[in-house]
Amino acid sequence: MEINSTSSGIKSGIDIKEIIKNYTKHWKWFVVSVFLALALAFVYLRYTVPQYSAIAKIQIISEQGSKSELSVLKDMGGFSSDGDVEVLDEILSIKSRSNFIEVVKNLNLNVRVFTEGRILETEVYKKPPFTFNFLEHDSIVDKANLSFYINYISEDKFGYSKTAESKVKKFTFGSKVPTAAGDIVITPAFTNPKGYKGRKFKVIVSPVEAIAGAYRGKVSIAPTEKGSKMLDLFLTDVDQQKAKDVLDELIRINNKNALDARKAIADKTSNFIDDRIKVIASSLSGYDQEEQEFKSEKGVSDIQGETSFNYTMSTSSSQELESARIQLGIVDAMKDQVENQNGFNVLPTGVMQDPSISSSVSKYNELVITRNNLLKNASANNPAVLALNDQLSGIKQGVASSLSSTKNALGLQVNNLSKQVSQFRSKLYTSPTNQRKLTDITRKQNSIEGIYLFLLQRREESQIAFASATPKLKTIDNAYNYGYGPVYPVKRNIYLLALVASLFIPFGFIYVSDLLDNKIHNKLDLEKLVGSIPVLAEIPSLGKNPGLVKKNDRSVQAEAFRILRTNIDYFMQSNTNGKKNNIVFMTSSVSGEGKTFLASNLALIFANTDKKVLLVGADIRNPKLYTFFDPSEEKGNTRKKNVGLTEYLTSDIGVRDIIKSTVLGETKLDIIYSGKIPPNPAELLMSTKMKTLFEEVSEQYDYVIVDTAPMVVVTDTLLISKYADQLLYVTRAGSTENKVIQHPIHLKQEGKINNLSFIVNDVPEADLGYGGKYGYGYGVNKKRWWHLFKK
Repeated sequence: MEINSTSSGIKSGIDIKEIIKNYTKHWKWFVVSVFLALALAFVYLRYTVPQYSAIAKIQIISEQGSKSELSVLKDMGGFSSDGDVEVLDEILSIKSRSNFIEVVKNLNLNVRVFTEGRILETEVYKKPPFTFNFLEHDSIVDKANLSFYINYISEDKFGYSKTAESKVKKFTFGSKVPTAAGDIVITPAFTNPKGYKGRKFKVIVSPVEAIAGAYRGKVSIAPTEKGSKMLDLFLTDVDQQKAKDVLDELIRINNKNALDARKAIADKTSNFIDDRIKVIASSLSGYDQEEQEFKSEKGVSDIQGETSFNYTMSTSSSQELESARIQLGIVDAMKDQVENQNGFNVLPTGVMQDPSISSSVSKYNELVITRNNLLKNASANNPAVLALNDQLSGIKQGVASSLSSTKNALGLQVNNLSKQVSQFRSKLYTSPTNQRKLTDITRKQNSIEGIYLFLLQRREESQIAFASATPKLKTIDNAYNYGYGPVYPVKRNIYLLALVASLFIPFGFIYVSDLLDNKIHNKLDLEKLVGSIPVLAEIPSLGKNPGLVKKNDRSVQAEAFRILRTNIDYFMQSNTNGKKNNIVFMTSSVSGEGKTFLASNLALIFANTDKKVLLVGADIRNPKLYTFFDPSEEKGNTRKKNVGLTEYLTSDIGVRDIIKSTVLGETKLDIIYSGKIPPNPAELLMSTKMKTLFEEVSEQYDYVIVDTAPMVVVTDTLLISKYADQLLYVTRAGSTENKVIQHPIHLKQEGKINNLSFIVNDVPEADLGYGGKYGYGYGVNKKRWWHLFKK
């Protein structure tokens, strides 16, 4: 009879409880991981330099109250004003590289002084103990990259060294100190020298551009709200005051540079206008002188109104006449195109002043295009094409008629204007030539004078615009500390992150180990692999040198073997088939999985019930029974004291001659040792004497436990498996691979072995399944840990 895995409560699919159990059994790993992570977090917080944030708020001011300097030149052509500055452009302007370079230079941020501690170095920003005067040119100092150490010795002396371990050189304050960046003069900047005696300081001189680039990357600017011209400036630094100083200085420098740029534009505009005024003033003076000389020479004192009127009317009439002639030519050309057109072609548009004619021409062109598109896919006799032909013919006739009327009207207008021009010119020619010359001089004079006055006005406006110019950025809030403490590291976040990481690391390790794990660990794992084939028991792990069970033994090991004994009895009674069913084979996949140990203890646990039990060592290739019952015997062919199975198969001795009775405590057990190791074990096991052996001992004993060779490595067990009433296949927890289990299963499916069942050996206590951890040790009184302190 076989136990169906489904009937024993095993369900397919994911078992959430088993998954949780797989992690909770390693709770010690989680506890250690949490402890270590929190300890590391504490050390990290203890020795990490805190970071502080500063924030400033500014507003972009639109130039509505004052006029841009460039707008002064707008009316002169070639110049235009872009209007208000976009928020994004202003942000990019604030974060310009030149602004940050100027901030670094003004605040001297490229020279930093640190006080040395036991582990960390702390920067002294606001009141450094020393001042440094570089004697080299700024272009060299700004690119310098060096560090050195200063030891305060006395009020007038200090020690200098390039590294913390190098030799210290003594210098007097105010003397030149040679460095890679040139000579430096170092002077004390403190009032209480006693507090600095014996202290060591580290000085770092960095390139200005590198420090400016670093702060440029750390400063963030963003609108307070979407679409707003309010900007928030953020900066995080190890020194609160430094962060605030950098933001305030950045705003000041940006406003200063903007005002300087406006002043430069205003000065450029004024200089340009002054140059033009000088040129125009010279021209105006020349025309005044020419007018004076002309009037004196010709005796001209006034300009007659009639001359001016005749000149004006003559000019106006001439312009109208020219315009009428042009229109007449256009109408005449248009009329010729319409009348001489063969078929229907598009006409020029936009050349007629008459809106009705222009509209008719546009409509005509649209119909022509429609007709041409239609003719691409239809014949000329298509009804739609014929309809368009009729419509186009009507429009063409209307356009031709309108053009004829317009041509007649324009002809009359040209004749009338020609007569008017002749009349005004005849009157103008009668005016003195001197008067016309004076008029020309006066016209030029008035034109130059207008430009001169215009430039004078714009020069004044330019100066007023610059004088009234305000900074583009209005400071709403000067830089202040953001929050009440450091923004990094935040203790709560660091501890929370450490806690999460401490749980995740062992969890991930266990998860990956499970993914890569291909071994059997307990009875539950094995049952999932073997399906309906029964798993009789799991034997707990008892260390490296487990012993044999004794009578009345109440240990966990003894209880496990009693469970195995009960299950074997159940199967033996269920599969009698009218014969004695008492031969049990014990085998495994490979050597080292504990089959000999299990066979020995199983034989003893049966013998403890006062049954006649025989233990047979059928593993004649690698015998192990001697190690448990007769360690005085030597292995291999040198064994002489006892004869065994090999001697029985190779000689004429009987079964009784190879049985050795052994008494362990109160337990009596008969054993057939394997004997000498033969050169042909497979051939010996195929002997008919094996059948005689099993038939005889089966009748004489209640139980016959046979320790056989591993099935995967050699074929010995398979050769004698037909004599077995029960075949117990031993697997070792954490050692036997899952795929190895398929070998006996395939043999069973092929009918080569029968009554197969499995045992899991050496199962750790944490991995024991439902068959072990609830029952082992039942009835044993265990002393609790707190009782150890009681007498």
